Amino acid sequence: MFLSSVHSLWRLLRAGLVLGAGLVALPALAVLPIESWTTASGARVLFVRADAIPMLDLQIDFDAGGRLVAPERLGLASMVNAMLAKGAGELDEAAIAERFALTGAGRGGGAGDDSASVSLRSLTSEPQLSRAVELLALLLAKPTFPQPVLEREKARVIASLRESATRPETLVRRNFGALLYGEHPYGRHADPETVAAIGRDDLVRFHAAHYSARRAVISMIGAVTRERAAAIAEELTRGLPEGTDSPPLAPLPSAPGRAERRIEHPASQSHVLVGQRGIARGDPDFFALTVGNYVLGGGGFVSRLYGEVREKRGLVYSVSSYFSPQIQPGPFVIGLQTRKDQADQALGVVREVLERFVREGPTTEELAAAKSNLIGGFALRIDSNGKILSQLSAIGFYGLPLDWLERWTDRVAAVTLDDVRAAFERHIRPEAMVTVVVGAPPAGASAR
Repeated sequence: MFLSSVHSLWRLLRAGLVLGAGLVALPALAVLPIESWTTASGARVLFVRADAIPMLDLQIDFDAGGRLVAPERLGLASMVNAMLAKGAGELDEAAIAERFALTGAGRGGGAGDDSASVSLRSLTSEPQLSRAVELLALLLAKPTFPQPVLEREKARVIASLRESATRPETLVRRNFGALLYGEHPYGRHADPETVAAIGRDDLVRFHAAHYSARRAVISMIGAVTRERAAAIAEELTRGLPEGTDSPPLAPLPSAPGRAERRIEHPASQSHVLVGQRGIARGDPDFFALTVGNYVLGGGGFVSRLYGEVREKRGLVYSVSSYFSPQIQPGPFVIGLQTRKDQADQALGVVREVLERFVREGPTTEELAAAKSNLIGGFALRIDSNGKILSQLSAIGFYGLPLDWLERWTDRVAAVTLDDVRAAFERHIRPEAMVTVVVGAPPAGASAR
């Protein structure tokens, strides 16, 4: 299935029917397997050779996410990542930006709950590639975290946090996480006070502890040889700090059971999240839940939630559901927006649809359509080097099998009705959902 889908898209490319930068990398993934090895300093590398365009895309993922930050320093993981390019070695922020511009390379990065990443997109021509890799290696190994820039960045982040705290979409997300995970790192969020408390010494210690080669995964796709890729990986990791061992995962508190929080807000509509803890990365039920969720709320206009809540009753502007697997069980979420006076009615329909789906599962027709759409749309998940890099990153960081992409469509095709029903019964408890409504309906405006 995988090879057929990719080869079909490649034929369209050759016929000039599909356009877009990076699409020509697809046949490389179909023909060449993912190569994997470990650098001398202990970093894992995943590499796909794609010679069609003279570019290299790479990403380094460190076990340096927000889950490792103390509650009184929330925001530290993101601040460390952002400050890598604000000074390194003897270069200041302006010099770093100028040198990247001269190479024509693009640099990115960010930090989430589980990991922090740094990315690079560069031409493979010399000396541009060598200079871009050398500069990135300097940023990773010898950031200076200049105090004046840190103060400026803290002020910027604090202002952004204060502004976003007034938005209903921020309030609903943060309250949902707090109810679902309590004091676990997945339930905590940075605020102005925790960011203000971050000092330069905190950045230095966090970088030294967590930005080490043995806690890194390097993903690469591009027009370089295996030998050149290996040399790049060595250069990027040989100067990294020794680091510390990964700390044990924080224990998850007991599931909260059914809980509901309503928050008044002047917004014209209610923002609603309903859900519970779902699955961790690598869960054997992933594909059954993926197919089932496509029927429930992940399939857009063809999903049950959209049909029942939006099409039949016109109660919402949008409604969808998704699983978000992480190192530890991430959330299963149903999200919707509706007029305040319709919030309770919409919630009632959502709960009815979910209860029925968990009890009965999809129909034969719904299952077949979901699998067909997921398989047919798989090529769009890997239709650029950037998307392939994202997939490689997830495979490497979360320890998924190297044939994850190659077997994806076959594993979707193998899902049965019984698989979906059993998986949802194992993981989803409609009677124990957490619900947050921001922009709660006024008293007496709708029936509960």
